[in-house]
Amino acid sequence: MQLLWDDRMTGYDFGAWHPMKPVRLRLTIDLVRAFGLDAADGLTVLAPPVATDEQLRLVHTADYIAAVRRASEDPSCADVACGIGTDDTPAFKNMHEVSALIAGGSLAAADAVWTGAAPHAVNFAGGLHHAMPGAASGFCVYNDAALAVARLLELGAERVVYVDVDVHHGDGVQAVFWNDPRVMTISLHESPRFLFPGTGFPEETGGPDAEGTAVNVALPPGVSDSGWLRAFDAVVPPLVEAFAPDALVSQHGADTHIEDPLAHLGLTIDAQRAAAVALHDLAHRHCAGRWIATGGGGYAATDVVPRIWTHLVAEAAHLPIAPGTEVPFDWREQVRIMTGESGPQRMTDGGTGAFRAFSGGYDPSDRLDQAVLATRRAVFPAHGLDPLFDI
Repeated sequence: MQLLWDDRMTGYDFGAWHPMKPVRLRLTIDLVRAFGLDAADGLTVLAPPVATDEQLRLVHTADYIAAVRRASEDPSCADVACGIGTDDTPAFKNMHEVSALIAGGSLAAADAVWTGAAPHAVNFAGGLHHAMPGAASGFCVYNDAALAVARLLELGAERVVYVDVDVHHGDGVQAVFWNDPRVMTISLHESPRFLFPGTGFPEETGGPDAEGTAVNVALPPGVSDSGWLRAFDAVVPPLVEAFAPDALVSQHGADTHIEDPLAHLGLTIDAQRAAAVALHDLAHRHCAGRWIATGGGGYAATDVVPRIWTHLVAEAAHLPIAPGTEVPFDWREQVRIMTGESGPQRMTDGGTGAFRAFSGGYDPSDRLDQAVLATRRAVFPAHGLDPLFDI
């Protein structure tokens, strides 16, 4: 497994006031190291090259890249029409360079997985899924997740599945591949009636040439582990199997957690870990093991994000960390020194990962089951699946 990391990625920094704090990346790589994963057999840590403009143009327009470069050199030249210089995505010095480095991580991951250099690759600094071809959006400058998918297609993949478990809709990736029948985008997120970016309704199912390839599960606020895992199991595995992809790209935003300050779901570390295990299994069962995993959102920067993404790295390396494992003391001391907060004691929140499978029956009066049924009815028939019975 390859872990794409360069300390310069912590330079993706919108300012001390901004919720997307680079300390979440610093603490994640340090927790990975505290568990000795970086030195383990079967895991290689590599610094990726910075993505070139030509590579970025797989997804982004030349005019947009030029606008990012101008703002990167002089933040006062930020073009708000391109989404740069807004409250969500302010300009900062060297913004292009560090954003292109993160994009380079996901591009390198695609190369490694497709060529067989590594069966799995993780870029937890990536997952910047809101960026559009011609605009920044939602803290995201370059859409590295979409770039990874585009690179896989360029290398010869005939079908790619993208699964997004961030609390926010993966709108940028969906937009890039809206009318491309080679790509299925599946996003599980809080209902756009309550949360940015206001898209991701189940009726959004793809363009005229790609009907049924955009899949959106819009979850009601307050969903906890058992309901979220029930929705995931009812939608993701049957569609991945039906689509028969050559590779899987996943985005693991940590902002579904109950402690996240920007959203309203109620997951624990344990549900996110269970999702990583399930996606790993799907990659082996349907994609010959080809799996690229990225990070994403997550704004509980010390207690939540490092644990979720360390579990992700460990799972991808076939070195899973038992949930009850104690967090290394030295790392917790580092958290205290760097943030003034007490670090978490264990790699679990006490969740069980248990859920009731949709195949066992559904309740049409339950808000969660209504959301799941809406998605299944919108897209399952396009893949020869029965919305009420196939699982």
